[in-house]
Amino acid sequence: MKSLLEKWVRRRNPHFALHPSVSTAVLLGFGFQTALSLLRGSQLWLRGRASGGAMLGQGVRFQYLGLIRFGKFLKTGDNVRFSGLGTDGLTLGDNVSIGAFSQVIVSTSLSEPGRFIRVGSRVGIGEFAYLGGGGGLSIDDDCIIGQYFSCHPENHRHAEFDTLIRLQGVVRQGISIGANCWIGSKVTVLDGVTIGAGCVVAAGAVVTRPVPAGCVVAGVPARIIAYREPAETAAAELINALA
Repeated sequence: MKSLLEKWVRRRNPHFALHPSVSTAVLLGFGFQTALSLLRGSQLWLRGRASGGAMLGQGVRFQYLGLIRFGKFLKTGDNVRFSGLGTDGLTLGDNVSIGAFSQVIVSTSLSEPGRFIRVGSRVGIGEFAYLGGGGGLSIDDDCIIGQYFSCHPENHRHAEFDTLIRLQGVVRQGISIGANCWIGSKVTVLDGVTIGAGCVVAAGAVVTRPVPAGCVVAGVPARIIAYREPAETAAAELINALA
């Protein structure tokens, strides 16, 4: 039974291996929950969409489904909401995982719809995330992201003191996050930010400015506290230091 489960899970995660301490009872419970989530995913056929092996929690909602594209093996927790209302809709790659109670909302306005949200393949996002797509949001492949992550790719204009702020419109620049980033829990990313590939963003950070590739940032506002380097570079520096 364990080998069958490993074989099935490896369709989504090729590196998966069961720990020896996992009991048969735990496996049975996991199998039952997975079967239920697959059954919920299969109901997408009722709305004219192939499920692609989607595993959905309870209460998951898709709004403007015609503007939503998703790859194979989408996995969500309970009560996740997707809305594709935007000029370029919502796109999710293969093997994307979204935690419970998360909101993935391109925009809510019919008069001034947002642009897009694009999430690459093998991206995992923790519970209670909020992803907006007003000015466009892209998260590249293989990013791992903690709970309470929020992205806000637009700002309200507020220069005219005698006019209500809510009537002054918005500015939208967009947010881009490169591949292979690790973003801690409770991180907020604001409009106009580009985070390069291979970055680490510490828990609780508020990212307000662009971050070059390979950096470690932390704080409010987030600042660079370290640089990640390829192993060969670090080894060469050590050899030079010892020479």
